[in-house]
Amino acid sequence: QVQLVESGGGSVRTGGSLRLSCVVSTDNSYMEYDMAWFRQVPGKEREGVAAAARDGSTTYADSVRGRFTISRESGKNIVVLQMNSLKLEDSAIYYCAADLWVGQESLNGNMYKYWGQGTHVAVSS
Repeated sequence: QVQLVESGGGSVRTGGSLRLSCVVSTDNSYMEYDMAWFRQVPGKEREGVAAAARDGSTTYADSVRGRFTISRESGKNIVVLQMNSLKLEDSAIYYCAADLWVGQESLNGNMYKYWGQGTHVAVSS
């Protein structure tokens, strides 16, 4: 059984910062997962935000590049999304996703089997 446990999120003013964390909880602790963050606003399509593969490579959506940083602890299924210079349009429910192998389409949600329950990020002026 694989579970994704998210933490962080909350409310912040524009220009502020928030930090999201995600841990993969699994009985097979020796297995490493490709991981990513997605976000969704009710009524809109899910958007890939940032991904961190097992090999350490990272991918960012154009909308967050330069403001968000995704990192993972080496050899561990833990990712952190540091969000700086937040904008109103960053408000959404953020979901952590993971799978054993995703490949190049790391910001395509259809590539991930496991999902967290989501954490809310609200940015206000």
